[in-house]
Amino acid sequence: MQNIIVDKVNDVYIRIDADASIRRELSDYFSFEVPGFKFTPQFRNRFWDGKIRLYSYATGQLYVGLYPYLKHWCKEKNVHIIESSDILTFKTHTAAAINDLIDSYELSITPRDYQIEGFKFALEYDRGIILSPTASGKSLIIYMLVRHYLNVIDNNILIVVPTTSLVEQLYKDFKDYGFNVEKNVSRKYHGYEIDENKRVVISTWQSLYKLPKQFFKDYGAVLGDEAHLFKAVSLTKIMTKLVDCKYRIGLTGTLDDSRTHKLVLQGLFGMVNKVVSTKELIDRKQLSNLKIVCLNLKYPESESKSVYGVKYFEELEYLVQNKARNKYIRNLALALNGNTLCLFQLVEKHGDQLHQFIKEKADPKRKVFFVYGGTETDDREKIREITEKSDNAIIVASFGTFSTGINIRNLHNIVFSSPSKSPIRVLQSIGRGLRVGDKKQSATVYDISDDLTYKGKKNFTLTHFQERVELYNREGFNYEIHSVSLNGKDK
Repeated sequence: MQNIIVDKVNDVYIRIDADASIRRELSDYFSFEVPGFKFTPQFRNRFWDGKIRLYSYATGQLYVGLYPYLKHWCKEKNVHIIESSDILTFKTHTAAAINDLIDSYELSITPRDYQIEGFKFALEYDRGIILSPTASGKSLIIYMLVRHYLNVIDNNILIVVPTTSLVEQLYKDFKDYGFNVEKNVSRKYHGYEIDENKRVVISTWQSLYKLPKQFFKDYGAVLGDEAHLFKAVSLTKIMTKLVDCKYRIGLTGTLDDSRTHKLVLQGLFGMVNKVVSTKELIDRKQLSNLKIVCLNLKYPESESKSVYGVKYFEELEYLVQNKARNKYIRNLALALNGNTLCLFQLVEKHGDQLHQFIKEKADPKRKVFFVYGGTETDDREKIREITEKSDNAIIVASFGTFSTGINIRNLHNIVFSSPSKSPIRVLQSIGRGLRVGDKKQSATVYDISDDLTYKGKKNFTLTHFQERVELYNREGFNYEIHSVSLNGKDK
């Protein structure tokens, strides 16, 4: 049996001392092709082979969070590990001890069982990813962890989120939970700077990843909300600068199907613990009843022929600028009862036109909002608050601004106005309608797809729709499919 020696370099890396043959095998084992690498300029120009290597053959370094994968590989290869230092720690906490901790926080709301489980997991392992569905209350888990870390470490706590709207929402949630945010919490993004007298910082990853390593030395705990949305390179830059940060917890409702992305996240944070599923929460009545209505638009043969054989982005542009399609979406949005969120992908080529179509036909008394990346954070928050108090508003919003994290309890309908092939985006978007409100116990998602099949060849976005249906089946969602003939006549 061969031996390898593993020691901990810091809170980012372990070092593996092994023979050259083992190092080569490990390099292959922890190397993965990036999805779509063949279409990147770096690959086409032969600067890159399309692979991410998570283990360095030269230095012997591997992310600490991937140590369980290393142990599995060694077991399979009959290789013995000699630990020269403790790599991962585990501390047992009884249910009574956890409950006593939570009671000491004097929360304004009572945590649910899965929130307590996520909290317990973080305390026992110090690092990891808590997988809990959108609308399940991850902000309360984050808050309880912040309260805990404030008591067990002397340095500061960093909370990283993907958008400025989530910075503001988390800040407001903490205040609602009874925390003195004015005294304890700094926000960092455009217009806000860190107050060194406050130990908790909530920031977007975009505001952090270019900062020097020196900035991160004051942080002993990092929490990444909606961790799946962080760009891999930017997340790596942030997390690898936190070399003396023992506590690392990522939270997300969904994980990318890409094994590479999963392993980067797990390497930087730790292993995944799924605490509850969307279906379970719907069955418990803790999330709204969900119905998905799939509307498959069938196009005339002449139109299908005109886009036969085009590239994906050309098909997408054709669809989102199709007037008959946009007027169908407009009529659908205006016919729906309750608050409606119409999500689009391209601002100028789709969102702007769709917003105009809806607004010009809507009752003047009906509120119609337009939200995209250029909409100020304060304005987005005002729109969210107005919609919470309304019962018939329409928000036309980009996927990037309103598909993730935005908390609107009083949302009845979601319309997928643009085709999407990302399972994460789909699940996150569905999550916008799952929160239970005083005036709402159910939500309906309208998934619009496009059938441009010609000569037996399916178009790109139709294939993506079929992948979404497979996702609905895996998640146990209730859905139905209807075919709609789109004849192109103005209405």
